[in-house]
Amino acid sequence: MSEDALDLETFLPYRLNRLAEAVGRRFSRVYKERYGLTRPEWRLLATLGQHGTMTATDICAHSSMHKTKVSRAVVSLEQRRWLVRQTHRGDRRIENLSLTKAGIAVYREMVPVAREFESRLLSALAPKERSAAAAGLEALERLNRSQIG
Repeated sequence: MSEDALDLETFLPYRLNRLAEAVGRRFSRVYKERYGLTRPEWRLLATLGQHGTMTATDICAHSSMHKTKVSRAVVSLEQRRWLVRQTHRGDRRIENLSLTKAGIAVYREMVPVAREFESRLLSALAPKERSAAAAGLEALERLNRSQIG
């Protein structure tokens, strides 16, 4: 390979993206089959299930999803009656989003399913590899928060 070419197979951002896509696709089959959810819908449901009431802007920032995807997921989950919107008292332009009782029930069903998926994925690694992977991801996330624009 020439020096002016980029070897994508060893380029960390490319490798991380490919891996995230592959694992994300595998997990998406699980919640698609069980609940008929798209990735943005699952991420919205999981984010609200973990954090409670949030605005769409907060969800975009937390999940790194584009506002259009969040907006479509909000509409879909609202139609299923898994999510409700409440206009902010101080600023009518802001809507607080939260899960309904039915949405919370689905989220609670999904938690052990997600944990089992993660457990199966990690069980393919030796304990030292799991520790190294966790430490490496934490270091990259820390670096990303502090330095990479």
